[in-house]
Amino acid sequence: MAKLYFRYGAMNSGKSTGLLQAAFNYEERGQRVLLAKPGVDTKGDSGIVSRLGMTRSVDFLIPAGSSARSIFAAHAAGDDPDALLQHVDTPPVACLMVDEAQFLEPAQVDDLFRIAVLDNVPVLAYGIRTDFRTRAFPGSLRLLEIAHTLEELKTICRCGRKAIFNTRRVGEAVVFDGDQVAIDGQDVWYESLCGSCYLEVSGGRLGS
Repeated sequence: MAKLYFRYGAMNSGKSTGLLQAAFNYEERGQRVLLAKPGVDTKGDSGIVSRLGMTRSVDFLIPAGSSARSIFAAHAAGDDPDALLQHVDTPPVACLMVDEAQFLEPAQVDDLFRIAVLDNVPVLAYGIRTDFRTRAFPGSLRLLEIAHTLEELKTICRCGRKAIFNTRRVGEAVVFDGDQVAIDGQDVWYESLCGSCYLEVSGGRLGS
């Protein structure tokens, strides 16, 4: 039986880079992979963008309210006329990789579990655990609940300790109000901080 993996970390922990490296490793061995991301993630348009400068198109987007398993099945079979570039042209699919998985709906995460267990295709989901208010994203929470394997990808705070939180900034101002989803680059940017530095910039505040 294949497994659902959730690889999570704060911003700048190398999630997209790790996904692209994993895809390369599969394809170097002649195996076919499919790459996907939630439709709400407009960063990089229909692609995956690593902060190291690597980019790659996804094979499909997962729109809000859609069945991730049905979309995967169509692309795996080559039946979707709107399918984006399939990077290796030999079935079957050896692995499904999902970037920005925190933006998935809980039901879509359940679909990823079904793809792994019922369709016997490993699923590697990459994302961040909590938002700028230290609240779990619904997709991440569901992944933490049902993924077979959890792996934390580490990055460091400005002080050198392990970063675990993400602060949202508009210019240089740290903000704690606003929608949970605001894509990096749309008038906002994010900084990964350890618990101590987060409490310092928030005035001791956790959450909203």
